[in-house]
Amino acid sequence: MTTFDDRERAQEAKFAHDAELNFKAEARRNRLLGEWAAGLLGKTGDDARAYALTVVTSDFDEPGDEDVFRKLAADLAGKVDEEAIRAKMVELRATARDQIVSEM
Repeated sequence: MTTFDDRERAQEAKFAHDAELNFKAEARRNRLLGEWAAGLLGKTGDDARAYALTVVTSDFDEPGDEDVFRKLAADLAGKVDEEAIRAKMVELRATARDQIVSEM
């Protein structure tokens, strides 16, 4: 083994770790968004958890955040404007990432 091989393996491991962290953070962010939106919609308990799950699964429609944004914008129409939804998405992304990192 050479130093170059060791560096390459370390970079691959870091890339895999970062990809896993991003996936977990996105899923956590979507759950948190779902819980936030459920509260705005007056849902509690099992209804709130079920709604949060629909937000998480909406992220599987296409790559990126737009599928989640569209779901929230449609569900929260008249309650919250699009800018507030996007701001909450950014805020909860950081929160989710911090939570995931602190659990590691």
